[in-house]
Order: sequence, then structure tokens, then C-alpha cells
Amino acid sequence: MRTAIERETLQVLVETGAGREFRVLREGESWRLGLRLGARWLPVRSRREPIRYWRSLTAVGRFCETVGIKVLSVEL
Repeated sequence: MRTAIERETLQVLVETGAGREFRVLREGESWRLGLRLGARWLPVRSRREPIRYWRSLTAVGRFCETVGIKVLSVEL
């Protein structure tokens, strides 16, 4: 079973409407993005790391714009 989702898959899920609920979580000085699939929250992963982290909420917002995410929740 998958424990994280890659950018390309995330973009397809957003484009098809299968991915509708997103949240950004703060972990120390970093931020991570998650997608809800069914009852599970899956984090977005990078090519090299199991979870992708961003240094700022602005950077997460820019990433979301590029993959087509329009609405997300932020948890501090």
C-alpha cells in the first residue's frame, strides 16, 4: 500500500477531480502537503525523499498553483 503520493499522480488526481481535499501541516520550521484519499491522508513525496517539505507556506502555495490545487486547509 502507498504511504505517499508523487507530484505527477497528484496532478492527475486534481485534474480528474479525484483529489478534492488537501491540507498543509506545519512541522517545526517546515511545511508539508497532504491529500485525502478515502479515509487516509497521504503526504506528497519528493523524488528523493519519502515526504516533501517546503520552507515557507508561500512556497507550498506556489506548488499548489502549478498542480491545480485551488483550495486547501492550513494546520498550524
